Amino acid sequence: MATDFKFIPLIDVSPLLEKWDHPNIAQDEGVAQVVKQLDQACRNAGFFYVKGHGIPVSLMKEIKNIAREYFHQPYEEKIKIKLSAETGYRGYQRIGENITKGKPDIHEAIDCYREVKHGMYGGLGDVMQGSNMWPSNPLNFKQLMEEYIDRCTDLSRKIMRGIALALGGSADEMEGEIGGDPFWVLRIIGYPAASISNGHDKAHDDVGCGAHTDYGLLTLVNQDDDIVALQVRIKSGEWISAPPIPGTFVCNIGDMLKILSNGIYESTLHRVINNSPKYRVCVAYFYEPNFDAAVEPLDVCLHKTGGTTKFEGAVYGKHLVSKVTTNFIM
Repeated sequence: MATDFKFIPLIDVSPLLEKWDHPNIAQDEGVAQVVKQLDQACRNAGFFYVKGHGIPVSLMKEIKNIAREYFHQPYEEKIKIKLSAETGYRGYQRIGENITKGKPDIHEAIDCYREVKHGMYGGLGDVMQGSNMWPSNPLNFKQLMEEYIDRCTDLSRKIMRGIALALGGSADEMEGEIGGDPFWVLRIIGYPAASISNGHDKAHDDVGCGAHTDYGLLTLVNQDDDIVALQVRIKSGEWISAPPIPGTFVCNIGDMLKILSNGIYESTLHRVINNSPKYRVCVAYFYEPNFDAAVEPLDVCLHKTGGTTKFEGAVYGKHLVSKVTTNFIM
């Protein structure tokens, strides 16, 4: 459980990115400072902002703009890439089709996953088999999103090397059989403007996305610069806002990192409530372990926590499928 932090820390990860593959990375003074900040953020909040991440701000804006352009099309156009079990749970879902803990979420979205070919992971991958459903309108949607995914994958891998050092392991502790061939998820999400109550200028607290933790290792959230909607729960049960800081990502850790760290780091509950009169766009990239990874506490984390395993291990792909197949009203 997160502590009663009052704000989410901002970390400049540029020193880590400069030396991410250096053989003596752990001895670098700049990297050590980033690692210390990552450790404090993951222990106390499970959330942090990153700047100095190397992804052009112009691309981050372009991604949100093209997503907004797609969502503002007529429903008949959007539904051409409708999500279904037959598409490997890829594609478009209308407002209210996504559910969190049994309640419909007030958002629409396009769900994308790393491509899964027939037989790629044996029977484990059958449910997720397929390629992404990219819209033909706007024209360069697929090209932009695939470039963005590549950049987010690269950035996430480098941040995870810093987190591995923060846990006391080697920089490549969470590569190899755990994350050497990482799966990824991309959710392109649109939240309608707040509804108005009885003609008064007071918005309902429509839950854009219900309280949840993320499934994998690390999430990069690219949110609109002028709308405060993301909320994070602290230990007391109070919700605090994660307001946008232009040019940064909001990052948070997921369930698989909680298991790997044996609870040293914990995935934090968060939700979205858009009380703004504006339509909100958010593009969330999820960096995950290998699809078939058997995730258990790292030896270094077991040692730090007294040698007792606190969480049951999980096969990441099985965990993902259990979530994906119960998150939608089909």
